[in-house]
Amino acid sequence: MPKMRRNQYTVAELIQELQKHDPTRVVILSRDAEGNGFRELYQVATSSYKDGELGIEALTPELRKQGYSEEDVLKNGEKAIVLWPS
Repeated sequence: MPKMRRNQYTVAELIQELQKHDPTRVVILSRDAEGNGFRELYQVATSSYKDGELGIEALTPELRKQGYSEEDVLKNGEKAIVLWPS
């Protein structure tokens, strides 16, 4: 089992780490730090992150059509990439 990091990864750091590996490998996500379940990567999305909460960065016309409102915008959050399991 690889050594686990306790701090955040940036996109640049993740790219650097992934470039060390065979690009045909499938990406699997662990359910938790103890390895109590695994799922394949399903989707990569952008989001806003703050205090353990995710929200949208900005309300676009497309997001409005999907039913999102100003309540779903997370103001002053950190711009993030979210990896969603299947």
